Amino acid sequence: MAIKNIVLVHGNFADGSGWRSVYDHLTADGYRVLVVQNPTLSLDGDVAAAHAVLDRLDGPAVLVGHSYGGAVITEAGSHRNVAALVYITAFAPDTGESVSALIAGAPAGSPVPPILPPVNGLLFLDRDKFAASFAADVPEKLAAFMADSQVPAGVDCLNGVVTEPAWRSKPSWYLVSTDDHMIPPDAQRAMSQRAKATVTETPGSHAVYVSRPAVVAAVISQAAQGA
Repeated sequence: MAIKNIVLVHGNFADGSGWRSVYDHLTADGYRVLVVQNPTLSLDGDVAAAHAVLDRLDGPAVLVGHSYGGAVITEAGSHRNVAALVYITAFAPDTGESVSALIAGAPAGSPVPPILPPVNGLLFLDRDKFAASFAADVPEKLAAFMADSQVPAGVDCLNGVVTEPAWRSKPSWYLVSTDDHMIPPDAQRAMSQRAKATVTETPGSHAVYVSRPAVVAAVISQAAQGA
């Protein structure tokens, strides 16, 4: 295999444990996989967390981001050890863009993520709307657990601005989840086209990394082989 290291970056309202099934698929195929545990308080803080993991590697890596994690890998991906980027139904901001701006610029009529008003600078998704918006194809009990174990997101995560998008200088792959109710599929397609990414589409919710881990792992492997 061309690249042996994979680094996985989770998004908001979740933590790195959601990658477990993807991790299992990739490690079974011989990859060395590390998972970043983002503080999810600010974009800068999460980029620093990704860099801390990338600094530990002995060679090139594929850097993978889900959802808001796409903004993290876009900014962190300029790191010397990053050979390729993989966006899993994720934001891929350009210079000067934030996740908040991309959400506000979604196509007319798109579902609006059920983010509750901030309290002390922290955000949660509406628990009662979590399954339908984030995890519609995840088993009911697991979706309920995900809703009740949300990691609060700092307002500065959504408002953090990308300065140097790594997809401008490094190859990228993108998995579009066609039943996503957090990031509209058309918005995903627009961002992936702008990044000149190699695109795969699959039926699935925003939590496609939980519900369809084999599909997600296959896209990551494709990047590792093709970068």
